Amino acid sequence: MSSPSEAVEKVMRLAPVIPVLVIEDIEHALPIAEALVAGGLPALEVTLRTECAIEAIKVMKQVPGAVVGAGTVLSPDDLKRSIDAGAEFIVSPGLTPMLAEAAYKTKIPFLPGTANASDVMFALECGFDRLKFFPAMAAGGPPALKAISAPLFKAKFCPTGGVTPENAPEWLALDAVLCVGGSWMVPKGKPDVAKIEAAARAAAGLAR
Repeated sequence: MSSPSEAVEKVMRLAPVIPVLVIEDIEHALPIAEALVAGGLPALEVTLRTECAIEAIKVMKQVPGAVVGAGTVLSPDDLKRSIDAGAEFIVSPGLTPMLAEAAYKTKIPFLPGTANASDVMFALECGFDRLKFFPAMAAGGPPALKAISAPLFKAKFCPTGGVTPENAPEWLALDAVLCVGGSWMVPKGKPDVAKIEAAARAAAGLAR
């Protein structure tokens, strides 16, 4: 059986980019997932920011090849609801002792959010060494993560927050970065599946 670190790293290495998705209309969930997977981005983070997010996880899991996770997980209750819906990995913007304990017990692949050295040290203390760096640009951008990751070399990251097609290559060039998270592939409104698939294909082709 793989360790939690190995399990989450497997998700992080599926593609250079994990789409961060805010699903406002449940009718959009299936076509968005199909377009992203067709474009080469199988790991899908559905953020728990909307009423239909939990249902969207269930719907997106129907797409062959999709690995669907839950983002914006803030509490043990969010964690349980996400796992019950079938989420295969969990992402949070930060980390609290209660959430850390609950996530560790489940052994589900978990990317807790960190923004500085103290956050990373706390996550390592809790048994997590595959982490989200958030908000990536506001927290100092690639230079900040490069500096933080030098002494905390056991940690590997998925920067999210302000990541764009233009700056993603700079992030992906860092030794500590396994992938990035971004929302640019799926604009708000009714999904244009052809454009989403094309954006996903471009994102999947970003060098690591």
